[in-house]
Amino acid sequence: MARKKTGGYKIVLTADRTLMSEYAGGIFLGFSACMPQGLIPDKLYFSMFCPSVPVNKDGSPKYAPCGLRKTEAQLLNSGFSREDIIVAHPDYLDKVVGENTKAIGINETDPLGIGPATTTFTQLFNLEKAYMAVKFKEILNHPAVQKYRPKIIVGGPGAWQLEDDDARNGLGVNCVLVGEGERVVRSLFYSAVNGGELPQVVHGPVVEEEEIPLIQGATIDGIIEIARGCGRGCAFCVPTLQRYRCFSLDRIMKEVKVNMDSGRRPLLHAEDVFRYKANGFEVNEPAVKELFDTVYHYPEVKSVGISHFALASVASAPDLIKDLSYILDVKKAEEWMSGQCGIETGSPRLIGELMAGKAKPFKPEQWPDVVVNAFKILSNNFWVPCATLIVGLPGETDEDAQLTIDLVKKLHDYKSLLVPLFMVSEGGLKDKAPSFKMADITKKQSELFVTCWQHNVDWAETFLNEYFVTKASFGRGCAIKLVFSYGIKQARSLMKTCREEYDYDMPAMIKDAKEGKFPVALPIRLIGKLMGM
Repeated sequence: MARKKTGGYKIVLTADRTLMSEYAGGIFLGFSACMPQGLIPDKLYFSMFCPSVPVNKDGSPKYAPCGLRKTEAQLLNSGFSREDIIVAHPDYLDKVVGENTKAIGINETDPLGIGPATTTFTQLFNLEKAYMAVKFKEILNHPAVQKYRPKIIVGGPGAWQLEDDDARNGLGVNCVLVGEGERVVRSLFYSAVNGGELPQVVHGPVVEEEEIPLIQGATIDGIIEIARGCGRGCAFCVPTLQRYRCFSLDRIMKEVKVNMDSGRRPLLHAEDVFRYKANGFEVNEPAVKELFDTVYHYPEVKSVGISHFALASVASAPDLIKDLSYILDVKKAEEWMSGQCGIETGSPRLIGELMAGKAKPFKPEQWPDVVVNAFKILSNNFWVPCATLIVGLPGETDEDAQLTIDLVKKLHDYKSLLVPLFMVSEGGLKDKAPSFKMADITKKQSELFVTCWQHNVDWAETFLNEYFVTKASFGRGCAIKLVFSYGIKQARSLMKTCREEYDYDMPAMIKDAKEGKFPVALPIRLIGKLMGM
């Protein structure tokens, strides 16, 4: 129910505009938030690719990021009044921030635009401003925030970017919460509300299930945590360094109810959904099947989504995917399931040195076969992986890159999306290895980059026909298809140019494009003009 609050709320919880969208129901379109601003008109982007979730009259979104819902629930369970707290849409801060506002909590994924996907796309298109970073700063610079000067507390998966003093300099952020917040958010917001001093950086400890509150409002995409952490220990990743904990089925179903009461289909979230209640790295097939069966047969549930899974789990339990497709009634290629996973490299040496846990229960030297076997199992059962690869891992040689190219080529016949990303210095590599830059890319690494995108372009027409039109409304689906059709044509031309005219020298090609030495059409801008945007 909408509330009206004269003078604003004591505590306002929000997130940047890119996090207040369900991307027309598409997991693949979510990657567009990592695009640099300026590639397409803002009005076109936010109306077509990143439409806002519905907003109540009081400025609160009907569905909000899971991290905000957890913080909201923890504060309410810690003694704060519902009348003092609101989860707010960033476009409506003028309605909720006022003289009574003492603290604003911001959930962020990539506040400075230096995450792997964002870094890759901004360097690839030679544009500086990433959407997430632009929209984060818009919150900080909002007239109401500047006028009333509440304390700013930033948390979420991208909070690590603000841990250094230099990174926060000039932003006006009072406190950064890195890690899990359940044990610390109460004291931080209590201090902010009562005029106390806030620590500049707080590291929230790992907590147990009983310390994590149940959400009290629906989440974006109906996301429901079924586990936290990972424990595989990949050096470049933050979640994989955290202890893996699974939540009880009873708890999960309570959050399913919250989302279903608001019309959200459940989307199960963990770093590896298939490791639910696993014994180490041994998949617990009965527990996973019970989880999916129970969620799918909850009243009114018509489909179940997942966020992430591990290819090693798929390969180690080949019958599980078949059983899940049966449980979820996925029977044909046009009704496929999807989720994000990591290939990262085709080099067994780099797997062993930087991410041996990724291959478990297999050995690093088996990794290429594990990936191919997993893709085959997924394909046979109508699952479509959206997989990342990392370019520029520490110590990566041209031989390592060639092994990854060879692996990518073996995956060509399997319907999938392969996203090559530049290595970012975070997790266990923070301050130990520099982030990878376009200027450092070798011709062999460029060939890997192009090979991945050739794979995607070859599958693009299938995705357009099966996914974008069916997952979005007819009008928006057709518009998205039109934009992507032009983009595919342009991509084919650029990849051919990179191969044949530049011999995979991507920095030289990008430099020449910037200087106008060869034409790069921007049909998306023309479409925007035709649509009056």
